[in-house]
Amino acid sequence: MTKHLTVRLPDELAAEAEAVARAEGMSLNETIREALVDAVERRRKDPAFKKRLRQIIDQDRELLERLAK
Repeated sequence: MTKHLTVRLPDELAAEAEAVARAEGMSLNETIREALVDAVERRRKDPAFKKRLRQIIDQDRELLERLAK
């Protein structure tokens, strides 16, 4: 299953992304998807990000438990 998104980019970034895609022989969509995969993987390896994520999980758990009472 795929999800369709609309992303607004500044003109300069859009032009650069299009140039990268052309140079790599890829579609712009594929280039953006690859960049997002790389960004997610970097964060998965980042201890500070994991700590922030764990804090959000704990906050959400507390909220959900209160709502479930």
